[in-house]
Amino acid sequence: MTGAAGFLGRTLIAELIRRETLCGKQIHEIIGADLVAASGAGMTDQMSRAPDGPRVRTVVGPVTERLEELFADPVDVVVHLAAAVSAACEADVDLGMRANVDTTRAVLDRARAQAAAGGPLVTLTFSSSVAVYGADPAHPLPAVINETTLPLPQSSYGAQKLICEQLLTDYTRKGFVDGRVVRLMTVAIRAGAPNAAASGFVSGIVREPLAGLPATLPVDPGVRLAIASPQRTVEGILRVTEATRGAAPGQLTGRLPVNLPALTCTIADLLDALGEVGGESARALVRSEPDPAIEAIVASWPARFDNTRAARLGLLPDPSVTAIVRRYAAEHPEAVGPGAPRAERHR
Repeated sequence: MTGAAGFLGRTLIAELIRRETLCGKQIHEIIGADLVAASGAGMTDQMSRAPDGPRVRTVVGPVTERLEELFADPVDVVVHLAAAVSAACEADVDLGMRANVDTTRAVLDRARAQAAAGGPLVTLTFSSSVAVYGADPAHPLPAVINETTLPLPQSSYGAQKLICEQLLTDYTRKGFVDGRVVRLMTVAIRAGAPNAAASGFVSGIVREPLAGLPATLPVDPGVRLAIASPQRTVEGILRVTEATRGAAPGQLTGRLPVNLPALTCTIADLLDALGEVGGESARALVRSEPDPAIEAIVASWPARFDNTRAARLGLLPDPSVTAIVRRYAAEHPEAVGPGAPRAERHR
């Protein structure tokens, strides 16, 4: 797993340890690769919680420089999460090309080499993004998006993700890997420190006020988003990774990406949910500080999706925005101030 020290990577590793199986087989070892070692609720902590479960090993450094170590033993599944995020890519195109396109091609080529040498064909799941879509003056987005909608990204990050999707699709066509693409929605609420993603404020305007800290809102409250909880996102990544290919319900048809199921809401809806869970004192900690650059990126992403393809795999969107915020508060009580009600923990 690349990007293993990030929030989604840590959450995914914890779920794999809990399950102990993937693609119908016992997990022998999980190798987590990232530029930095995981901290907090990281891989070392997860190992101590599951001493009899899969072995978890960390590899620290640029993925492109550690591929021989990562593939020293035969690898069955790669989950490729590592990426430079949206705002960082917009500010530095070269960074995005190196971190996103070059790294993805290097991972694909190493997986291809394993199969060519007689090793197992790698199932490679790539985490793409809703940012591959965008409105174009000559080709406006339809009201509802599905996987056949023409991607016309309006950010460097979206363009880089689309390039990687096409690489993976072609390597799959050629039989080099068994590739799967999941397009992630805006994941909320992310625990931990904020990152440089353009959508990072979506978690921040809930996470920080629930902890009693101020937060800034860089976009208009009427901006609409397609969001998914971390739990539904991890569920989607694993379901697509494990799906067999075929036309029956529950199977993966063709090589089209899977848009993970989305819940459509406005920023105002999120603030209402914050007030419901944390009280008006928490909501009052959010102050408006418009940032046209951030709003231009976020507002270019579609907000309404046809979830039929995901539903065929048994994947559904979160029930409500309030349910997402309540679940965050329940599962991260250490990060919630004393004024917010503690919801019953989800099981």
